[in-house]
Amino acid sequence: MEKAGIVFECIRCGAKVPSEEIELRGGEVKCIICGYRILKKIKPPVVKRVKAE
Repeated sequence: MEKAGIVFECIRCGAKVPSEEIELRGGEVKCIICGYRILKKIKPPVVKRVKAE
């Protein structure tokens, strides 16, 4: 199962597909607009900072 809050973007049309929508379709990974099967995960804008010593 995927974490809640993850958003995917369709490679073909650029539509945003939330992970909840994929779970509602029984795990079928498809764009909700064009039906294309290749989605990429949108990375969060949060920058992880690690202190170097």
